[in-house]
Amino acid sequence: ALRSVTTMVVLSASVCTRTGKALVSRQFVEMNRLRVEGLLAAFPKLVEHSKQHTFVETDSVRYVYQPLENHMYLLLVTTKGSNIVEDLGTLRLLAKVVPDVAGGLQESSINEKAFELIFAFDEVLTAGGYKEEATLSSIRTNLLMDSHEEKVHLALKQSKEDAARDEMRRQEKIMRERQLKTMRQNIVSGGLSGAVQGMQGFGGGGQQQPGMFEGFGSDSAGFGHNDHFAAPEPAAAPKPVPPK
Repeated sequence: ALRSVTTMVVLSASVCTRTGKALVSRQFVEMNRLRVEGLLAAFPKLVEHSKQHTFVETDSVRYVYQPLENHMYLLLVTTKGSNIVEDLGTLRLLAKVVPDVAGGLQESSINEKAFELIFAFDEVLTAGGYKEEATLSSIRTNLLMDSHEEKVHLALKQSKEDAARDEMRRQEKIMRERQLKTMRQNIVSGGLSGAVQGMQGFGGGGQQQPGMFEGFGSDSAGFGHNDHFAAPEPAAAPKPVPPK
């Protein structure tokens, strides 16, 4: 059969609690969240009434499952036309992968390693829900390579961020030095300007400061043409004395 026949695929792989709560779930075909949650929520009731210990079916899907420690299940939801023998082989491989990747079979470890488990599921099943030719050893190797590449990527990213931060600090230092230099120049030029202003009123180019030398000159406030202080009249010429 061609792989384009979508009636023979794994729809999702999950680790769930006995109440049907997904701890980690990976969909291999397009399914919305409500659909996935509905399928998982129906699973515990089906298991209770099933005499099988490996799979149970509904009108639309098949649940292929394996009990794990601490009241958890490893669960594949497949189409009813999927190859049950192949699906059981996939289930057995995932049962080895999950504790190997998570480092145990506690809910806390599953939650903590959720992303790593999704990557591992992708090593076992392709997009579309088809089984890969994978082993636990090859999965470990690929995950380590992915982890190494991720570490290299993060290291390069951190290096670029550090370089950008150093450059920003360098630019800030240059700006501060420029500002200090400008301030020093302004202080020096401001002092010279003040000295020049203090000299005004003396010399040919100086301007008379208000209040300085008042009362002198033809425009002075104290003497000259004003109403309160008239200039003294010129002395009269002496009268001639007649000859004796």
